[in-house]
Amino acid sequence: MNIAAIYARVSSDKQKEEQTIGSQVAALKEYAGMHGHTVPPEWIFLDEGYSGATLQRPGLEQLRDVAAEGRIDKVLVIFSRPAEP
Repeated sequence: MNIAAIYARVSSDKQKEEQTIGSQVAALKEYAGMHGHTVPPEWIFLDEGYSGATLQRPGLEQLRDVAAEGRIDKVLVIFSRPAEP
């Protein structure tokens, strides 16, 4: 069985208003299901309102702890480019 964790983050108020984090999680759950990965609900890690400029984010720190324990096979994330000015 492939166990995966999900990490999603939004940093701006506009992203939070548009529920971008919810759409990220939905897309990652769909991807996981299509590729035979199981994602336990407690392994969906979210950071809302945290800048990508720092690695000190609660969700990311929890994810790193679980990964360090060797309990997951994959981490699923969505990378996006910054908006054009």
